Amino acid sequence: MFGQHRETDGIKVFFLAGQSNMVGYGNNKDLPEYLNQEFANVFIFHGNPSVVNDSLAGHGKWEKLKPGHGEMFSFDGNKNIMSNLFGVELSFAKRMQELYPNEKIAIIKYSHGGTSIDSIQKVASWDPDYNGDEDKMGINQYDFFLRTMQNAYAISDINADGHPDCLIPSGIVWMQGESDALHTEEVALQYYKNIKRLMNLIRTALNKDDLPVVIGKISDSGMNKEGKMWKYGELVQYAQEKYTRIDKNAAIVRDTKDYGYSDGAHYNSAGYISLGESFASLLYELNNE
Repeated sequence: MFGQHRETDGIKVFFLAGQSNMVGYGNNKDLPEYLNQEFANVFIFHGNPSVVNDSLAGHGKWEKLKPGHGEMFSFDGNKNIMSNLFGVELSFAKRMQELYPNEKIAIIKYSHGGTSIDSIQKVASWDPDYNGDEDKMGINQYDFFLRTMQNAYAISDINADGHPDCLIPSGIVWMQGESDALHTEEVALQYYKNIKRLMNLIRTALNKDDLPVVIGKISDSGMNKEGKMWKYGELVQYAQEKYTRIDKNAAIVRDTKDYGYSDGAHYNSAGYISLGESFASLLYELNNE
């Protein structure tokens, strides 16, 4: 669907998706100088996040990457509204520039906090068969992700240099699972089946069945009175490990267990920087095996 292009200027494109730790809660004021900048050769299309099927869900605008694509980012129909927060995209892009020197990089991002990949959970699910809660007029997050990709690919010249661009699908980055680990054992036990299906559907949409996938292993801050944020976290962690063990074109970032937290559910600024670097390094290894 989105992976076929005419021969033009080739730009590697990476797809960033998931829930709140993909959205990003790093504080811009904590950024080191080498990340606190506008990236000359990195372009991002950030689909407007939503849980309702409104006219702006999944819409956005290609721009050079800069800080502000974290929580509270939005698109108003004409321009990107930047936030004071960032996610993994900055350090991911910086590491990719180191790995692919002198190449342009493109990022398509769509993520929403609190989302599950199981429709049983009924929290803005990524389940492609989920039609949404009637009171929220939703469809599902997978549909919004596809809408984001459709809108991103509709622009033939993403860097506005007068030459059509060929976006070459080069990897999926997925950070999600906390919501599936929170409430019921039933949902957590379905995680392997659900993530396998969802990643394969995204690959199919991109016309590349072996497109590399890197996921972030969920971790637990222990910052609540029970000492455990995600009641069934170990089940989701096991499913994530199983997925990357069986799928030969997938890998997992495990150092999330060592990150600090800004609150019970979200990593601190240093954690997001480390996570972005790890995502990029593992994707590069998968693409060059």
